[in-house]
Order: sequence, then structure tokens, then C-alpha cells
Amino acid sequence: MNLRFSADNGMVDLAIKNLIEIAGPMRHPPIVREMIIAALKAGQENSQLVDLKVMCSTLKEMRYTSKVFGDYRGVRKVTVFGSARTTPDHPLYQMARAFGRNLAAAGFMVITGGGPGIMQAANEGAGPEKSFGVGIRLPFEQKSNPVLNGSPRDITYKYFFNRKVAFIKEACAVALFPGGFGTLDEAMEALTLLQTGKRYPIPVVLMDGPEDGYWSGWLKFIRDHLSTAGYIGPGDGAFFHHTHDVDDAVSVIHKFYHRFHSLRFVSGKAVIRMTSGLQASQVDVLRRQFTDMIVAGGGLQLSGALPQECDEPELADLPRLVVDFNKRDFARLRQLIDAINRA
Repeated sequence: MNLRFSADNGMVDLAIKNLIEIAGPMRHPPIVREMIIAALKAGQENSQLVDLKVMCSTLKEMRYTSKVFGDYRGVRKVTVFGSARTTPDHPLYQMARAFGRNLAAAGFMVITGGGPGIMQAANEGAGPEKSFGVGIRLPFEQKSNPVLNGSPRDITYKYFFNRKVAFIKEACAVALFPGGFGTLDEAMEALTLLQTGKRYPIPVVLMDGPEDGYWSGWLKFIRDHLSTAGYIGPGDGAFFHHTHDVDDAVSVIHKFYHRFHSLRFVSGKAVIRMTSGLQASQVDVLRRQFTDMIVAGGGLQLSGALPQECDEPELADLPRLVVDFNKRDFARLRQLIDAINRA
């Protein structure tokens, strides 16, 4: 049988409908139906067991991720990356611990890879009740660090790509301490997602120790090779902030949410939800400053909640700034958010 997502599948759809009813209360049944059809189609089309096992593990891992993080959707979280090899006597370890402690004091929770080094330091600073671990099964570094071991907020993944989704999807900010290949990979992943708009804007903070030049050297490479050659845009530096100071890093993250609350695309428009409103004169200034990122004939105006946002009733009272965004200049979108916060 040729199963289809958008059309009636006869007895198969009837069986799925009955299955959903038997399983009990179900959120968003149309989506669940598509997931079941996807599984059935995969069983029809894939003869390789390994393909099905990858799909199965991915679905199970992402389901469990949503379950673990689900009770904490209302709490902002900061993902902290850095070397697993940094020892407790190293100044960067002490810096990461202080960073975690200051984040927790400011009302944030902390997400790490759950391992030793910088990860353990950030979890120690935040404490077990404000920490998540997003670990990976490896031939080494198997155990979660002592802060997370046995925690209900400690997840271990089989696949790196699922783990990466959790790191960025659940975070309201990313902080990067010095580290190895994995840290650099995570830095590039975060910046690529922001540059291409696959992740809505969040702060990315590059953390160097007082006497360190790890990220300073990286930034020189970015300027000398990527920016000079035109491999990145002239405004792409807006995606990250470099600092040697823990208080500055926490302040950058906190200020990003001074007025900005969240963003959602509705019918091609960028809907920026804010915790406090703007004056009409302030909007006029923003409109002039950011006309280059607005589509021809489009606008930038204040609004209430749009009808399409009815599935988020808890945000209904927040004022909005609706932008006919060109969906290309995401660095400018980040700069617009910074301007909104300063207004």
C-alpha cells in the first residue's frame, strides 16, 4: 500500500485513529498520526536494519529529551561548553564554577555535556537542582560527573546529532570556554544555526581566562580569513560576545532578555514578543535604522498577539513588534533585538 501523509489511507488511518483512542488522551493527534505513518513508510521502504535502528533511536531519544525538559520550559537555561580535560586546580575551572554559580543566582539553569572539566565546574557552580546533563555514550568519559550522577535531569545519548539538538534547542544562551575539537565543533554549530536562521537569536559568549588568548586567537583567524575573504557577512560578529569576565558574561545574557522575550515567524513575518512596550517614536527610529532588513513594501509596527499565536495563550498579553523580515539578514535581526533592548 502506498501510504501518504496528506491523503486518506483508508483502513490504515482508521487503525491509527483507533490506536490513538485506545492509548488515551493524546496531544496534537494529527502530528502523532504523521509520526506513525512515517514509521510505517520507513518499514516499507528500508531493507537495512541499521537505517531503522537509527530512526528508532532518534525518535526515542528526542521523546525523552522533551519529557525531561518539559517541566522546565518556563525557566531560561544556558548551555556551557568547554574542555573535559580542565582540572579543578586550573583558573578556567574556577571561572566556570563561578559562572555557573552566578547564572543560578540570576535565575538561570545550566546545561552541560555532563562530563568532567569545564562541564563539571559549571554544574558545581549552579548546583544539582539547577543543572542538566546532556551526555554521550563514548568508549571513555562514560560516567556523568558527580553533580549529575543519578539526577533526573541527566540524559545520555547514543547519537551526537540528537545531543546537539538538545544543547541548542533548549538553551536561551550559549557560553563557550576553551576546549578541544568538540568545543570548536559546538561553537561552529551554534553560530551556523544562528547565521542561517535555523535557531532564533540567542547570545553566544566566548569566555577567556584573564590571561588567556584562546578565543582572541580564534577571533583573529575569523577576522583575517573568514571576514576579509568575504566568507561571512560584515555584521556576523553580532552573533557572539568575547569576554574575560564572568560578571560581564552573565550581564550580556541577562541584558539580552531585558525587553526581548521570544520570537516566532507567522505567515512570513517575524513576530518579536517583548516584556514591555515601545513608544511609537522609538518604533519610528527602529524602522529607519533597519529598513535594509525589511522586504520591499513591508513594514515594522507594534501589534498585539496575532490570531495564529493562539496556541501560546500564556504569551497573549505581551506586546509585539511585527517585522516584514527578509529572512536573509539574521545578523541584522540580532542587531534589531539589541536595539529593542536598549530603547
